[in-house]
Amino acid sequence: MPTTEEAAVVRPVRAWAVWGVGVVAYILTVMQRTTLGVVGLQAADRFSVSASVLSAFVFIQIAVYITAQIPAGLLVDRWGPRAMLVVSCILSSSGQLVLGLAASLPLVVLARVLVGTGDAIVFVAVLGLVPRWFAARRVPLLTQLTLILGQLGQILSAVPFAALLHRAGWSVAFGSAAAGSALVAVLALAVVRNTPARGWSSAPSMSAREIGAQVRAVWARPGTKLGFFGHMGTSFSMIVFALLWGVPYLVSGQHLSPSGAGALISLFVVSTICVGPVIGVLTTRHPMRRSWLLLAVIAANALTWTAVLAISGPAPRWLLVLLVVVLSAGGPGSVVGFDIARTSNPGPNLGLAQSIVNLGGFLATLLVLAVMGVVITALGGFTPQAFRVAWLVQYPVWVIAVVGVLISRRKARRLDAARGLAPRPLRDVVAGIRGDR
Repeated sequence: MPTTEEAAVVRPVRAWAVWGVGVVAYILTVMQRTTLGVVGLQAADRFSVSASVLSAFVFIQIAVYITAQIPAGLLVDRWGPRAMLVVSCILSSSGQLVLGLAASLPLVVLARVLVGTGDAIVFVAVLGLVPRWFAARRVPLLTQLTLILGQLGQILSAVPFAALLHRAGWSVAFGSAAAGSALVAVLALAVVRNTPARGWSSAPSMSAREIGAQVRAVWARPGTKLGFFGHMGTSFSMIVFALLWGVPYLVSGQHLSPSGAGALISLFVVSTICVGPVIGVLTTRHPMRRSWLLLAVIAANALTWTAVLAISGPAPRWLLVLLVVVLSAGGPGSVVGFDIARTSNPGPNLGLAQSIVNLGGFLATLLVLAVMGVVITALGGFTPQAFRVAWLVQYPVWVIAVVGVLISRRKARRLDAARGLAPRPLRDVVAGIRGDR
């Protein structure tokens, strides 16, 4: 990995081009990830399945995503971000093509397996490019921008993809989505390089025992655990909402029109774009207070959901808007977990550490998706009351995440104190934000 000085002298145009291609790949992968959620009701009709079976499709996708996380991190460290970016795009493209042609449930399962595998690789690969092409001081903000721009994929799935499906049909819509990722794979081959020097210091090949030892060593670092639980608490509610249950909940549970639900999903992305840079700047300026950002996002999510679920009927439109805005902070908030892992692990373990952190939110997502599907089916399908009870599954997960953050933060601070590092007093941080110092 280049030093800060080496990264600082990289020609800006080339660095931005490499990062830009990675971001486009991530945008399209987010679109592929969320298309089934946007057309969830149509998918249920097309394949004649219940809510629990529909959630099982996404459950399989996320289960594959989780299973592939550690191998994805190891492969990025071994073969470099460029190669894995291309592999990711090919897998996502293949999955959407299969789904577009699927006439039976086994093919739907295969499609979600392919998309989940491609999805598992792409973000780790793009994050692997950023610290190798940019100065260290820019990494937190660029990581936030990567996540923010990636959420444009949700707009692509909620608006143009959904419109194309209604106008041209299922196969044309999913085939067009597949073509997009295939084109980006070619673009990545042409533009992306692993490092400015075009060389790649790959991690050595390891036996299964050595891989296990490396995973345990990375997990043993308190910063990795802190990132893991922080990612869990901040992101799962947002992912569940965007990936599957958000649009059905807004349409069937809150009685919005499909266009109204699509507008709120678009607002979700716009809010992420606004919130992300703020969290990125705070992360850069106050690196010893990053855990407070995690806890603040978790608290905001829990309080806003409580306000929405406390209403027996449809919630006021302004409260749904607030819910979407608060949920949108989950993505930028989860990136703080990646930043903590980045500064807590050496360069050769960077891909693995970030994959472990990413597991936090998606393990929670997998659990909540599955239980919500079971609850909704048991309570009679897509009804307001069923959704209202199903969303309560989130609360135990938030409790586990907060406890994990508090315990791992204490251990991380003890380690920092042993190294002579300590967070600034909170009054100094507040004074600095106010401009008093």
